[in-house]
Amino acid sequence: MRMFTAALVAALVPVTVMAADTPPPADAMKLSAVITALEERVGDRLGYIDEVEWDDDGYWEIEYKGTDGSSTEVKLDPVTGEPRS
Repeated sequence: MRMFTAALVAALVPVTVMAADTPPPADAMKLSAVITALEERVGDRLGYIDEVEWDDDGYWEIEYKGTDGSSTEVKLDPVTGEPRS
């Protein structure tokens, strides 16, 4: 069911992916895997992903809206998919 929900959200919600001068490293996870890891971590609290941007400093910056209306921005490591401090 979670995969169906993720696919439905991806199809219905426009996600902005910004171009960057420096691409992700060669050993980076696919963006879809990074987003899936985020969805699993946030669980039922995830409303939808609002924006995805590759930062030239070497991480994915993802903004998402929670089911409670909150807005959260996370910086995710491109190789592990884990949050960066």
